[in-house]
Amino acid sequence: MSAVARGGAASGAFALIRPRNLLIAAAGVAVGGFLALGRVAIPVALAWAMLSALGLGAAGNAANDVFDVAADRINRPLRPLVRGALSREAAIAIAGAAGGFGLFTAWWVGRALFVLAVLALAVMLGYSPWLKPHGLRGNLAVAAVAGLPLVYGAVALGDARAGLVPSLLAAALHLARELVKDVEDVAGDLAAGRRTVPIVWGTEAGAYAAAAVLALFVPLALLPWAAGWYGRRYGLLVVALDLGLLVLIARLARGRLRGARAALKLAMVVGLAALLWDRL
Repeated sequence: MSAVARGGAASGAFALIRPRNLLIAAAGVAVGGFLALGRVAIPVALAWAMLSALGLGAAGNAANDVFDVAADRINRPLRPLVRGALSREAAIAIAGAAGGFGLFTAWWVGRALFVLAVLALAVMLGYSPWLKPHGLRGNLAVAAVAGLPLVYGAVALGDARAGLVPSLLAAALHLARELVKDVEDVAGDLAAGRRTVPIVWGTEAGAYAAAAVLALFVPLALLPWAAGWYGRRYGLLVVALDLGLLVLIARLARGRLRGARAALKLAMVVGLAALLWDRL
């Protein structure tokens, strides 16, 4: 294989695993651990849990691309499998190696984290072929897994309850983002024979559903502050986050989806920052 071909395969593998998403997941695991500890520190168990999340996330992302080629030809023609930067066999090998690494590192931490890792990986591997074609069921499943890192970090340090509320809030943001993605991906999802919310009920209903989820998130995100579970720093950032989400809700209600996915990813980062700042 030439140096150019090897470089193309390496960049394709890098794109396959979606490193930015993996970093957000690892950050979520870290913050979940901080919540369990009550301070900012990364003990060995938490470091292993962060590595496990990177492996599991990479496996899920790679598997998603393997199963999504038909839809990606229309929706995301620059994905590595679609443009031929990486073979299907290579993607499967990457998914297998990453998933094995994620499970091994979870097992190294402890039984509870290993069980959680197995369940999360099973959902990620089954998402595209079996869950996504059935609309809201798939959206809820991927949102639950996407919100899991906060619980994952807390479980690694023996206090699952510390990550439960933040995990539910994170899952709500992810659910809204998945609904927005479904509206944007109607053409490819139709070609793949899927029955997502906007395909069954219409793109307007899909946008309204995303706006409704965010409308529920806005007051719920303030509850931990109002209940005294988190302090003033958390409250200040969440108020700012909620104000931004109110603007996004208004845009979604008018069917204006441009920039919505990026805005929701930024909202996830701001939410993690609020939790982290509260523990500094």
